Amino acid sequence: MIGFDLIAPHLPVLTVVVPLIAGFLTPIIGWIDRRLPWYWVVLAMFVVLLIAGNNLVTVINSGTIQYKLGGWDPPFGIEYVIDLLNGFVCLIIAFIAFMVSIYSKESVKKEVPGKTTPFYAVFLLLITGLMGMTITGDIFNFYVFLEISSLTAYALIAMGDRGDGVVASFNYLIMGTVAASFILLGIGYLYAVTGTLNMADMQNILPGVYESKVVLAALAFFMVGFSIKVGLFPLHSWLPDAYTHAPSTASALIAGLMTKVGAYAMIRFMFGVFTPDFVINTTQMTNILAWAAALAIIVGSVLAIAQSDIKRMLAYSSISQIGYILLGVGLANMIGMEGGLLHLLNHALMKCALFLVAGAIFYKTGIRNLYQFKGLGKKMPVTTTVFLIAALSMIGVPGTVGFTSKWYLALGSVDAGQWIFVFVILLSSLLNIVYFWRIFDNIWFGHPHEIENIKRDEAPLTMLVPMVILAVLCVFFGFFAYYPVHYVIEPLSEALLGLGGVLSR
Repeated sequence: MIGFDLIAPHLPVLTVVVPLIAGFLTPIIGWIDRRLPWYWVVLAMFVVLLIAGNNLVTVINSGTIQYKLGGWDPPFGIEYVIDLLNGFVCLIIAFIAFMVSIYSKESVKKEVPGKTTPFYAVFLLLITGLMGMTITGDIFNFYVFLEISSLTAYALIAMGDRGDGVVASFNYLIMGTVAASFILLGIGYLYAVTGTLNMADMQNILPGVYESKVVLAALAFFMVGFSIKVGLFPLHSWLPDAYTHAPSTASALIAGLMTKVGAYAMIRFMFGVFTPDFVINTTQMTNILAWAAALAIIVGSVLAIAQSDIKRMLAYSSISQIGYILLGVGLANMIGMEGGLLHLLNHALMKCALFLVAGAIFYKTGIRNLYQFKGLGKKMPVTTTVFLIAALSMIGVPGTVGFTSKWYLALGSVDAGQWIFVFVILLSSLLNIVYFWRIFDNIWFGHPHEIENIKRDEAPLTMLVPMVILAVLCVFFGFFAYYPVHYVIEPLSEALLGLGGVLSR
């Protein structure tokens, strides 16, 4: 207890420092024994998960945590701030990364032969960047971590399919650089009119200069930049190839986390740098975002139907699903915001599970064409059952997490008087049935020529355990959504919309 008391005040910064140091030490660990980096990464991510969980519990029980780097008071020094919003997102990052790290052992060996040590080093640095983006209270420090996460994501993708992985990484690099340029310009504009880089300090100063066109330009730059980062249609061109050609472990990690942290950043800047009244009433930015999200929901679902590669299908599905999160934000009412924030969690669980299943199937069979999945229900019953649960969650079947968040979003749409969005949610669910049914049909009802010769041949246990845990959580939070909603999402929504509570101060 005495040791923990000494460490406890530094837990906020350790959320970033632990994966950073672990990442730099990974090459040394791999030099000692090439089998050790996997154990090292799992251990590091378990420690980060414990820290992130402790941070969120502390925020729920005691309020916002503030950590001043170097003892310098903000706005002159960099400050790490953990409130309900980023405490919630940090826990999602840590949990998904921990699950993927366990899963990665056999998959990385097969898909990235001879590069497991650098892969795990970059893996940890990616988590460092994502955690740093989420936890920092300094807007320029945010940009630094944004670049770290982007560069590491490019590297992970480039380790994928020979040739195709490099091309996909390069395309992502181009689009990511454009996005980062927009975001950096926005940061520069706000610094020019406020003279501060601290987000909370900036939010206090900005209302006095809202009439400035520089501020409006900054908001526009942020929205475009983050729209590229989350893959919002029609700024999604980097996403399908990146998800498709990355190694399976990287696909699950990036699909589960990168767009969620991008959505977090958009929410943070809209409601934690600017003010709710400014983005909702003055600029109507939330209304614009809602319609863009609705378009993404439909277009992403339609494009997913046209795919035969399972990873590419899931990539286009992600474009649709990120639309649900942003639709909730764009509705800008209490129940809609709750639905969007809840889908932040739910989609991380569902989509990570689906990409892990795709990787497990590829590991055992070498196929990704969904029309070649005939007989897999008999060969890989546990893996395909996980796929069934996660897919039903994506469709929004009652009793799964997908239904809960879609229900909140539908009620939020009704509350906003936007019945068209209810129709969009229903239509998207029907389209989800179309593209997932093709896989169900092949897995369980397809008959290969020699089906009697098919024997059970499941993925390794290290791959199965994380998939099963994610599937169980897809059902658990479908029935017990009360816990995240009551303890985190409801008070968080009130704070974001300025209806009560405190977000960061």
